Amino acid sequence: MNRRQFLGWGCLGAAAPLAGGRAAASEASGAASDNARGVLVDTTECVGCRKCEWACNREHHLTDEPLESYEDTSVFEQARRMDTAAYTVVNRFDNARNPERPIFMKVQCMHCVKPACVSACLVGALRKQDAGAVTYEGWKCIGCRYCMVACPFEVPAYEYDNALTPLVRKCSLCFERTQREGESPACVAMCPPMALTFGRRSDLLALAREKIAAHPDRYIDHVYGEHEAGGTSWLYLAERSFATLGFPTIGDAPVQELAETIQHSVFKFGLPPLMVLGALGLFMKAFDEAGKDAVRKPAASGEESAV
Repeated sequence: MNRRQFLGWGCLGAAAPLAGGRAAASEASGAASDNARGVLVDTTECVGCRKCEWACNREHHLTDEPLESYEDTSVFEQARRMDTAAYTVVNRFDNARNPERPIFMKVQCMHCVKPACVSACLVGALRKQDAGAVTYEGWKCIGCRYCMVACPFEVPAYEYDNALTPLVRKCSLCFERTQREGESPACVAMCPPMALTFGRRSDLLALAREKIAAHPDRYIDHVYGEHEAGGTSWLYLAERSFATLGFPTIGDAPVQELAETIQHSVFKFGLPPLMVLGALGLFMKAFDEAGKDAVRKPAASGEESAV
């Protein structure tokens, strides 16, 4: 690609965020629909077997390790985060009330009701589905990674080791599996102690409140994800503060509002991108002319010496 082609494609690229940004913002703006699904995680039931990790990896063809390999408890020695090879991980925390029974916490994309990643995506590669999942279309992605910056839970992972066709990776709430096949997410279907419950978000919230009311000595009076960041599709129950279990303390306001404000200010009328491309074009033109002058001068001096 020569410089003219580069600038031409750059101008087209400057227009893309305008359409993509508006589409992404509109898709992220609605509240949870009546059909929105989610998952309730009862951390008091989780035994840290990591079978959910294995089921997720198998469902998305991330690894071919046997189930037995997930019995390795050494992974709990340090906190882990999701990455391109693992859309969900389980971490272990000490339990002061019962030292012999640690607290295990499964983490993955929270599938926010009003996702900041969707709002921040310039080309609409991320989309909030009515059923609750935040899905991703890799063919649209331009690799800007704004979704990674916008996510308050630091979930999206980027394929930095894929130089040619890098993608953003994260949990999809098994969207195709739940929508087309009518099944629960792979991790939920695999969970032996029934620590994970899949269903309508409204029903899960009602179930969570029932559990808290029935066992106030077992749970703190807080359903994480009910209000955080405007609400999430993954909801959590625990016996102690979520701040001590690796969860960020986030206000009730949707983070997407900040992302939309920044995005709309930066790309309003497309002027900033065009100004940047214009400045780049002038710089490259000046660089071109300087190069031509450098070629002309030796040629001219050579002609004089020959005469």
